[in-house]
Amino acid sequence: MNIELTEQQFRYLLDLVYIGNWVMNSTREDDRIKEYDQVESLIFSHCIPHRMNKLVELYRGEMIPSRAFADGGIHEAIENYEDVVFYEILAEELALRDMDGEPLTRENYSALMERIDTYLSEFDRHGTDHVNVDLGE
Repeated sequence: MNIELTEQQFRYLLDLVYIGNWVMNSTREDDRIKEYDQVESLIFSHCIPHRMNKLVELYRGEMIPSRAFADGGIHEAIENYEDVVFYEILAEELALRDMDGEPLTRENYSALMERIDTYLSEFDRHGTDHVNVDLGE
């Protein structure tokens, strides 16, 4: 298979591949999905002929994203995504909890969305500062 990309498109592809492998493998520790690591290595190996040497380094015989690449802002994008997802999931879970286990239906969907929006507004203003957990003490 051949894919033709501009240099800029290739650079964007590096970001996408890195983020994808991060999502798939960053929490897996020793149980990494090797096939994703291999694809990442293959894609990043193309940095050399495209004079993007600073974005890749050799580690244990594999081409991997370099420290310069990893420290170049890609983790800020990942962290921004994680923050949004965290608050959206938390708002949804709290809203569902507030419905006392009532199954989601067309009739109560609007009420659920209102609750989610209320929680999201609270989180936008105060983060988790007003979230309390009763630890049973």
